[in-house]
Amino acid sequence: LDSDRTLVLAFGAPEFLDDPGAIRELRRAYPRSHMVGCSSAGEIAGTSVCDGTLSVAVARFERTTLATAQVEVSSASDSFAAGQALARKLERRGLRGVLVLSEGLGVNGSQLVRGLNSVLPESVVVAGGLSGDGTRFQRTWVCLGDAVRSGVVAAVGLYGEHVVIQHGSKGGWDKFGPERVITRSTGNVLYELDGRPALSLYKEYLGDKAAELPASALLFPLALRATAQDEKALVRTVLAVDHEAQSMTFAGDVPEGHLVQLMKADFERLIGGAEQAARSASEAGRASGDSALAIAISCVGRRIVLGDRAEEEVEAVLDVLPKGTRMTGFYSYGEISPYATGHCDLHNQTMTLTVLSESLT
Repeated sequence: LDSDRTLVLAFGAPEFLDDPGAIRELRRAYPRSHMVGCSSAGEIAGTSVCDGTLSVAVARFERTTLATAQVEVSSASDSFAAGQALARKLERRGLRGVLVLSEGLGVNGSQLVRGLNSVLPESVVVAGGLSGDGTRFQRTWVCLGDAVRSGVVAAVGLYGEHVVIQHGSKGGWDKFGPERVITRSTGNVLYELDGRPALSLYKEYLGDKAAELPASALLFPLALRATAQDEKALVRTVLAVDHEAQSMTFAGDVPEGHLVQLMKADFERLIGGAEQAARSASEAGRASGDSALAIAISCVGRRIVLGDRAEEEVEAVLDVLPKGTRMTGFYSYGEISPYATGHCDLHNQTMTLTVLSESLT
């Protein structure tokens, strides 16, 4: 399996940052392959969801060329430039898709995506996610080869006319309460809604769960849209709170003037959303042959809501995907995928699927 056309994906526990022995062993087994991975809030292997493990997938392509690249992102303000630099390292003739695995905390996912989109054409499918750290929100890692580090963004470019990249991203959350206007924000930091301190307003909805912030905020993400007429709504989830400033830091931008509304979920709606994502990824039809790799990236907030039923979400996905599809993935702090077609967006609280296969023609 080891070759310069082989992709090795490794999604693992945050603790591998301290002891990357297993990742180094994996690299020794596949020295020629293109290997990337990241930390998670739960590892997906087939229909299993685990913690404290390393989930590995090895895919050898016959006609597809691969390339890897990474950039540093030392602070959230560097995110746009990091996205541009990463895209430039991969952009060349024949690029069809990019799989991005990013630092999960010290990054503004929206700006990272904007940087990628500013360089890459809409015809290039960009997908991936922000690495996780369970519900701790303290540190994450990304690996390229056997170098396991925080503060980096890694990516794999897929080249050539034979690679088939299908994708789908769905939520399953319900909006509730009034829609409010963002009256003060900077980048991905929210200060005021309708002229009121954002965090105090949010705590009113959380009630007793306010003591468990920021983890409890995963149960109540925000739906974000530009105007009341805009049908496209992105979901934003909280990464950190500042009690003194009464502010909340999100995985992506929350621009002033945009509208937000609280969201909540139940089991069946989330599992139904995962199923819809799989149907979206399957609509284009599989390439000839019976081999495909599905990369499932689902939000940590979904994992918390689903609890012991998290495996039902990945089972629902595999039930819809064509027989013979193998699946790997992880629970993330943000998902990267096109909203439908064209350039990618940063999503939160979604199940995002990227299915890779090859066509003979």
